[in-house]
Amino acid sequence: MLVLVAPGQGAQTPGFLTPWLELPGLADRLGAWSEVAGIDLIAYGTTAGADEIRDTAVAQPLLVAAALASAEALGVQPDVLAGHSVGEFAAAALAGVLTAEQALSLVRERAQAMAKAAAITETGMTAVLGGAEDEVLAAIDRHGLTPANINGAGQIVAGGTLEQLAAFADDAPARARLRPLSVAGAFHTRHMATAVESLRAAAEALTPADPRVTLLSNADGRSVAGGAEFVERLVKQVSSPVRWDACMETMAGLGVTRMIELLPGGTLTGLAKRGLRGVETVALKTPDDLEAARELIK
Repeated sequence: MLVLVAPGQGAQTPGFLTPWLELPGLADRLGAWSEVAGIDLIAYGTTAGADEIRDTAVAQPLLVAAALASAEALGVQPDVLAGHSVGEFAAAALAGVLTAEQALSLVRERAQAMAKAAAITETGMTAVLGGAEDEVLAAIDRHGLTPANINGAGQIVAGGTLEQLAAFADDAPARARLRPLSVAGAFHTRHMATAVESLRAAAEALTPADPRVTLLSNADGRSVAGGAEFVERLVKQVSSPVRWDACMETMAGLGVTRMIELLPGGTLTGLAKRGLRGVETVALKTPDDLEAARELIK
């Protein structure tokens, strides 16, 4: 059983789209999608610096477009689809819940609304690697933070104000390593509440279809059969924790044996190597990885 997964914010690196533009038709597709996304996807994916693509309003549509373009180049129908955070929008499009254009339009609204919410208070996110989960969660709660991403494989991401995160760093859980993330705000926490209503208003204009394949939700890891319900979950996800651990548990229960992570791959396959032992993985980073992915499919 094959699962395609789409990464979330933080996976982007400067120039990661450059080698993909050599594929026939891909530059034209990204050019058309740039009109929908409201940004120059090609420029941001090739010549922009790290700080430029860290901007929430840029990173989110760029990641969704990259995932969709690499999926199109791969050309496979998976058994299961899932995305991490903004990657869920790419998964929704690939499952047929939204068109690619609808997904990018909605992500544009999401990104702008989240950027505005992030500007209200200085917030951020810190990855907690290792430590006992109950102790990590207790420490996060003690400092008024939110476990914004519970990723499994010994990784939890805390979100909150910069002041709270600084105090948390001085009081780190035992046997845990803390790594500040290069993101513009505390996503999937109460600090994003104002973005939820903006996204819901934009989503009301859509008529989503039911997914064609098994589509997993970040909210609780379960498969969602209704398109309207999945879009509502996309809206709520902005200020709610991402439960990637639950998504991986569902994948294991479904009997997933192979995973391909769409561009820019690496993060989710890394988690799978620890949280889904025995599952074969390929991460799409350059077009050269397409051959390995197709061999895995065979």
